[in-house]
Amino acid sequence: MNRQVQDAYIVAAKRTPIGKAPKGSFRNVRPDDLLVAAIRGALAQVPSLDPKAVEDAIIGCAMPEAEQGLNMARIAVLLAGMPSSVGGMTINRFCSSGLNAVAIAADRIRVGEADVMIAGGAESMSMVPMTGNKPSFNTHIFERDENVGIAYGMGLTAEKVAAQWKVTREMQDEFAYQSHMKAIAGQKSGEFRDEITPIDVIEKFPDLARRDVAVRSRKVDLDEGPRADTSVEALAKLKPVFAAKGSVTAGNSSQTSDGAGALIVASERAVKQFNLTPLARFVSFAIRGVPPEIMGIGPKEAIPVALRLAGLKAEDLGWIELNEAFAAQALAVINDLGLDKTKVNPIGGAIALGHPLGATGAIRSATVVHALRRKNLRYGMVTMCVGTGMGAAGIFERV
Repeated sequence: MNRQVQDAYIVAAKRTPIGKAPKGSFRNVRPDDLLVAAIRGALAQVPSLDPKAVEDAIIGCAMPEAEQGLNMARIAVLLAGMPSSVGGMTINRFCSSGLNAVAIAADRIRVGEADVMIAGGAESMSMVPMTGNKPSFNTHIFERDENVGIAYGMGLTAEKVAAQWKVTREMQDEFAYQSHMKAIAGQKSGEFRDEITPIDVIEKFPDLARRDVAVRSRKVDLDEGPRADTSVEALAKLKPVFAAKGSVTAGNSSQTSDGAGALIVASERAVKQFNLTPLARFVSFAIRGVPPEIMGIGPKEAIPVALRLAGLKAEDLGWIELNEAFAAQALAVINDLGLDKTKVNPIGGAIALGHPLGATGAIRSATVVHALRRKNLRYGMVTMCVGTGMGAAGIFERV
């Protein structure tokens, strides 16, 4: 059967606020419940869409076990009240899982296999820690020097990138400070309003005096990570945490976080049938590998490929969401590719906003989609490094 290649459009994009892990507002909120909130938020953007038209949900998660196990995608679809006909698949490409979910959903539409898809990601680093609850490395990793980097902690890979690309501690701390300042400014000016769906956090406590259960509810509508009180001087006082004489600190690294994001992707046929307004067109996606010990440099290999597939040059991009896993790797990528720093993370990045691993790609996709429309820009990109040595990049076009 020959299928005609067609365009895939983002018609809705919502995310939860990002909570700080492990002691933030979402510390006791399950990741599948965060995902349910994001899905419902996205569906609320397209009231004319018949939920029965959604064919599948592709959801990214970097540590799909425990509260994030049992195919969280399918469970969240059902808990969100969607018809049982809607499928669900949980995928894992570590930090790019959410972006990969968008790419897979778009591909299903582009080859004519689907007309409406949900794509997203969810991660609770409060409930499921980095590397999961029971990490178990294959012992063959340690038999050959070229494979040992697979077992390196992410911070150590950032140290190696900092050394090889000559990114100083001062450069990293200044970059981290600017991430917080841009995020604070973005919050104050309402830049995140269109993409965030507020979450009502309900907590229950024993009331021994009344022999009852007390209930407290509060609304979370802003990311918890940005700090208005930080400074370059304060960041400079933090000690390296991954190497004794290193430069990577907790302050110039991304924050461990909890959050979820969901986008609805549709074909032109579905757009017309349900009278939907496209927010953006998904243009291209690329994955490339790099040595695991310098995994943070991955975007510098993926970005040129994504641009080539889109028929674009770097200067055509009006907005770039380059995930700040570490200031060291973000700066190395920016400097190596000569990216316009004014276009990179204009309202802050993961150092300030947080990085809920498998959710981040979907969250930052929502940021790009709304930013392009808000700023009247044509092309935007989401890109990130990926554990074990990969880089991912996806390009969107405002329509």
